[in-house]
Amino acid sequence: MAASNPLISIEHDKPQQVDLDRCVHCGLCLNACPTYRELGVEMDSPRGRIYQMVQVAAGAPITESYKEHIDLCLACRGCESACPSGVQYGKLVEAARAEIEASTRRPPLARFVRWLVFRKLLPSRVLLTAAGAGLWMYQASGLQKLLRATGLVALLGPLKDREALSPSAEIPFFFREIGKTFAADGPKPRKRVAFLAGCIANISFARLNEATVRVLQRNGCEVVIPDAQTCCGALHQHAGIRDMGRALARRNIDAILDDKKGFDAVITNAAGCGSTLKEYDELLEHDPDYAQKARKFKSLMRDVTEFLADLGLSPGMGTVQASVTYQDSCHLAHGQKVRKAPRQLLAAIPGVTFREMPLSDLCCGSAGIYNVLHTELSMDILAKKMSNVNLTKADIIATANPGCMLQLDAGVRKWGNGERVVHVVELLDEAYIAGSSNVGSARAR
Repeated sequence: MAASNPLISIEHDKPQQVDLDRCVHCGLCLNACPTYRELGVEMDSPRGRIYQMVQVAAGAPITESYKEHIDLCLACRGCESACPSGVQYGKLVEAARAEIEASTRRPPLARFVRWLVFRKLLPSRVLLTAAGAGLWMYQASGLQKLLRATGLVALLGPLKDREALSPSAEIPFFFREIGKTFAADGPKPRKRVAFLAGCIANISFARLNEATVRVLQRNGCEVVIPDAQTCCGALHQHAGIRDMGRALARRNIDAILDDKKGFDAVITNAAGCGSTLKEYDELLEHDPDYAQKARKFKSLMRDVTEFLADLGLSPGMGTVQASVTYQDSCHLAHGQKVRKAPRQLLAAIPGVTFREMPLSDLCCGSAGIYNVLHTELSMDILAKKMSNVNLTKADIIATANPGCMLQLDAGVRKWGNGERVVHVVELLDEAYIAGSSNVGSARAR
């Protein structure tokens, strides 16, 4: 990997005046902002946060109050969809967090935790596997069930609500598939694609990753899972740790562009990851070695729902008899502007009755690790989301992001009616499996 200029971040990792000047302070973003809807505080709205960024850009100090208001933002980017002036708020808030990170000296424990999680754990398959094994033992031993059933989980104090958000460890992990190539179904492949499987998803959403590969195969795609891939860097970007975000971006770009045969598309099934992956060109625009490569990488990136809807689904799906509602993942709807594709795919599944959710594109409160850092406010936002889910009386909540799935699962346990939470691709996989079973039965007769 080529060396890159370390001074890039010093000049560019702060809100740029040209981006700040786009905001005309009209306030049309306010009702689209989950924190403003909850708190009713101007400084916790997009307009209020941009006003504060302008003051800092003009020389005002970075105060604890400023840090708190920026930190409370979910970065859901709902304001971008509402803004008539095209303000790139996601870009601004991530830059503000990078500027804060560069100017803040955190306490020793906080520095250690951030170093461990962001710089060691997330990029390392070995450490993620070890962490996943520990989580699996906690769950498989019955300890988690015991703590929850007896109420002893309350002894965890502030960690009690965070424990409720913990994902399941799905043995075997998907890491075993990285580096492999899966042949397309049918005599001639329609496309050759790379699948970026993520980091935590390989542990907690291994079955989703497997379903994604199967659905791509059923739709005539040869699926390559590049061995050199790593964490996408989305969580690093959200936390203001841009130097590591850039390092991970370069590794993923090399993993894709070094392939000798080339790809028709690069696929992700995680909306939050996809939004960051599609913005590598902005992250690396001042890197002389990677700016052009990042633009090429971006041209190939597709969310799996976007890709399948454009490709056109292959026949052979069986019936999935269920009523389904759809929760727009923020970074798919607002970040990537993909709204129709997931609904189009759900409508194509035989037996599915689709029921539109009120305010389906309002954030569920997950927002990366926001639900861990700001659990109480996150749960307040989730409670409103579940009220809208319950209005649909649907059997299944479909979405397009693993983080949303974890959050909605917690919502169902607390306020739901037993709804099943799935990724759109998992329903497609169920339909194709049902279709194959029907064919098998017909042949047997």
